[in-house]
Amino acid sequence: MTTVFIGGSRAISRLNPVIRERLDDLMRRRCVIFIGDANGADKMVQQYLAERDYRDVVVYCMSRCRNNVGSWPIKKVDCDSKTKDFAYYAAKDLAMVQDAKCGVMLWDGASKGTLNNIQNLIGSGKKVLVYLTTSKSFTKLNTQTNLDQLLGQCEPTAIGEAQNRISRALTPVDQLTLSTRS
Repeated sequence: MTTVFIGGSRAISRLNPVIRERLDDLMRRRCVIFIGDANGADKMVQQYLAERDYRDVVVYCMSRCRNNVGSWPIKKVDCDSKTKDFAYYAAKDLAMVQDAKCGVMLWDGASKGTLNNIQNLIGSGKKVLVYLTTSKSFTKLNTQTNLDQLLGQCEPTAIGEAQNRISRALTPVDQLTLSTRS
């Protein structure tokens, strides 16, 4: 069974027919879905899967689960940091990157968390299907070159800010830990 990490921007508050069709395909193929517990894309995907009574879902969370719409099994992820910051939640996302065979990311072209997930998936040699809200389409990525081409479609200032926030939010120790886990 294929395991798929689905994630996305917290700014995404609804799923259009293109996204729903892709989720339907994953369910038809009986993929095991790994999803986080954040508001936004995570919660919207959870709601969609729960409405269809899809059971092959695992919700990844930290100390407590913020959203688990379908009452699915959870996988708690430990993190040394007690501060609920970017690095704290990045540990949960990294666990999904490690556990999944591939990823599907719903991205607004600005979210640092989603960009970090895309980069970690590619850095781990895994394929990722990215839905970019600005183009309203999916793009398959499996190399840095593919990612660079996708980033070329995004607002350069937003990408620069996201990259800077990722670099500032992850200390050198966090970055080393994330890169060695990938």
